Amino acid sequence: MTSPTAPAPEPGLLLRLTGPLQSWGEHSHFNERDTAAFPTRSGVVGLLAAALGRHRNQPIDDLARLSLTVRTDRPGILLRDLHTVGGGLPAKATITTAEGKKRGGDTATLLSHRTYLADAAFTVALTTTRTEDGDTLARCARALRTPQWPLFLGRRSCPPEGPLLLGEADDALYHLIHLPLAAHPPTSGGHGTDFLSDRPLDRLPVPDHPTTADGEDGTHPAGEVNDEPVSFDPRHRTHRARPLYRRTLHLPHTQYTGLGTRHLTRLGAYLADHLPHPEGSHR
Repeated sequence: MTSPTAPAPEPGLLLRLTGPLQSWGEHSHFNERDTAAFPTRSGVVGLLAAALGRHRNQPIDDLARLSLTVRTDRPGILLRDLHTVGGGLPAKATITTAEGKKRGGDTATLLSHRTYLADAAFTVALTTTRTEDGDTLARCARALRTPQWPLFLGRRSCPPEGPLLLGEADDALYHLIHLPLAAHPPTSGGHGTDFLSDRPLDRLPVPDHPTTADGEDGTHPAGEVNDEPVSFDPRHRTHRARPLYRRTLHLPHTQYTGLGTRHLTRLGAYLADHLPHPEGSHR
């Protein structure tokens, strides 16, 4: 009986997406703005496009070719906020209707419900199996270090708490498994750490010590999400559905480094020991 072939290393970028609030719209419609439970492909591709300074009507094919794998360090909690727009203003300053008129009276104030993830933390690997996409990764890395436009975690009201780019790696999925986790160790029999991707997760280079929490290796889709961006052009904004693969691993308790400075110290030590530090870049 032959042993399974080890997955080939995939070069990529490692990102840290954490902040007080995040919101990755999935089914948002008019005044109801929801959030997915994880960073969406549309949201992350949009983040890269902003870093590169691309306008919404410019192509995103090169960015959309990159594969996204997300590790959920902390899922956060849902926060639902009520926004009001247009109230208390003179008639000429209220919201404009589809007919070009101004709202008045009881219709002047619009209500909007917006949902956020509070205190969530995700580590993301953007990888490729195509040699020709190496230049795309390098351009994105430079742009994330010195972005053309401000970067946000899904919405403009959700700035990240620090630099997004952790580093470039020849085997990004290996480091996605081994990087310190920004969370407290789970209790005995806890859920484990979720990995989500747009590709099957049996390719994860899982060492001997982590165990699959639910017996599933992520070979088959766990569902489908409509977050594959085709165009960000405001006149022709288009997304399509793609499969969502999920795998849950029990990682060593020593990998959970808590919050605050303790985690950042351990994270910095790992990066210094394992990832290249390009000349002229800063962590």
